[in-house]
Amino acid sequence: MAFDDKVDHKAEEIGGKVKEGVGRATDDEQLEAEGRADQSQSKVKQAGDKVKDAGEKIKDAFKS
Repeated sequence: MAFDDKVDHKAEEIGGKVKEGVGRATDDEQLEAEGRADQSQSKVKQAGDKVKDAGEKIKDAFKS
């Protein structure tokens, strides 16, 4: 898994947290919901990263 992808996905999660916080602070329910959605998408992507990493480790184990 590319390190850049992992960084992008984590940055997306952080951006979602910021968006959610700004929405909460300004009483903007839509912005708050968008922030939560961004975080959820990011977490799904991060889970996919972990699955890909595990697949690579299994593949590498069979090479030896």
